[in-house]
Amino acid sequence: MRVIGVEQFGGPEALAVHEVPDPHPGPGEVRIRVKAAAVSPTDTLLRAGRQPMGERRPPHVPGMDAAGIVDEVGEGSAWRPGTAVMGIALPRGEHGGAYAEYLIAPDDSIARVPADADFAASATLPMNGLTALQILESLDLQPEQVLAVTGAAGVLGNYVVELAKHEGLTVVADASEQDLELVDSLGADHVVARGDDVAERIREFFPDGVDALVDAAVLNEKAAPAVRDGGGFATVRHWEGDPGRGITVHRISVPREYHSGDKLDLLRRYVEDGVLTLRVAGVYPAEDAAEAHRRLEAGGVRGRLVLEL
Repeated sequence: MRVIGVEQFGGPEALAVHEVPDPHPGPGEVRIRVKAAAVSPTDTLLRAGRQPMGERRPPHVPGMDAAGIVDEVGEGSAWRPGTAVMGIALPRGEHGGAYAEYLIAPDDSIARVPADADFAASATLPMNGLTALQILESLDLQPEQVLAVTGAAGVLGNYVVELAKHEGLTVVADASEQDLELVDSLGADHVVARGDDVAERIREFFPDGVDALVDAAVLNEKAAPAVRDGGGFATVRHWEGDPGRGITVHRISVPREYHSGDKLDLLRRYVEDGVLTLRVAGVYPAEDAAEAHRRLEAGGVRGRLVLEL
């Protein structure tokens, strides 16, 4: 099968098409004929050699989001060939990343794609959707409590804002001038200018601080002052800092959701019910993965870039 990966870590040009043996599912697993794989910042980190790959042999294949069709099932699998599904992939795990013609997935790591969503749109949901759910579960806020979101214009930020509003939270989100309309459309109650002084701007609305903050912009210690004493701070890049004041730092790790097919199915229903909005920023042939990485790293992408395989 074809995979898009790297033999040696480097810039976007390190990505190339490789031929590897076709995989086959074991008991309780399926094989997905991947039709679309989302391109995320974590993929660029892997490509550049900033994620430890342990003893895995190259080519190293990025990609944590896949959508496609079940084409082979292992013994005891509850899935049927021909079913359109989406799932999360673990590039550093046993089955590798999603930039692949075929992906092996455990039964409980996939869900049906949302009705009326194509494969490209469906591939934008698993990783960031599951991350958003884990964040809100970890923070455990109650309706009408206040949540701040940095990086609200990005895909993860989009999902966090929309899910938080669905749960009845008051949301203050950041945005640059060109993203004001987008962030406002997500339902944020208050929108502040993004930047290193975002905590000060949030405190203008909530002088005592917000109950919790999701730091999708990875501002770390620059964002933490927005949180009230005893509040919560969710970091998606494993910030090891301590903001003090009794603030609990929640280190979010989406690989913990690899077997959360039930949550992925909940996300499917949220899309179908209009709670979540899928946004595709552009679609590239898999062979043009390098160009997709260049565009992502240039910044300013709103929605998710997707590779078609």
